[in-house]
Amino acid sequence: MIKNDNTQAPIIRPEDAFPLLENRFLKAYDLRYAPGQHYFIASRRDREDLVAAMSPEAVRSMLPDAVTCAVIITDGNGDNARLLLNYEYRYPCGRFLLSPPAGLIDPEDRAEAEPLLTAGRREIMEETGIVVDEAQGDRLFVLSPVLFSSPGMTDESNGIVAAVVRASAERGISVNFDGLCGTELFEGYTLVDDTEAKRILKRGRDEEGNFYSAYTALVLLYFVSGLWR
Repeated sequence: MIKNDNTQAPIIRPEDAFPLLENRFLKAYDLRYAPGQHYFIASRRDREDLVAAMSPEAVRSMLPDAVTCAVIITDGNGDNARLLLNYEYRYPCGRFLLSPPAGLIDPEDRAEAEPLLTAGRREIMEETGIVVDEAQGDRLFVLSPVLFSSPGMTDESNGIVAAVVRASAERGISVNFDGLCGTELFEGYTLVDDTEAKRILKRGRDEEGNFYSAYTALVLLYFVSGLWR
């Protein structure tokens, strides 16, 4: 990497972040990082926990806000693989978008030894009905511990978990509506094979002609890469 030694990063402290909006799921701040300078951000975090104000060591060991899951269903030999995606209503976009199972990491998850895997296992069960069971040969592992969603606007982050599960007639796919948040809406789900996943990636749209999120693209790319095998 070629570095400019004359460039210095602003030092941002929690007290430099002035709250503009605060509710349960979303906050907005005015980062007054220098006299007369402002940068406006959205966050899921309290002022004392903003990523901008963390030390480098704290950022390297941080937990993300949420988890996104690549759920891959195979037969006993790892063949006939299909990626499980759902259609979840996304309010900012005003429509159902093709999405991987995902959700916020709860305080109870953070208290566990492996918070990402705990949250991923729970979200998969709630949104697909699948119970990941290593005793049946399933695999659940962290693909990426932290990815920032759109760092020009927000410090929101996701960890990516992959679940490779064995297909079984006894393991039906369903949504546990009792476990969903009041705003969560699902239209249905789809299972895509390698050919269809590549077709979706090439089009940049789902089968309804709608665009999808960067995390959907990431999960599709991971699936077709075969790196999960």
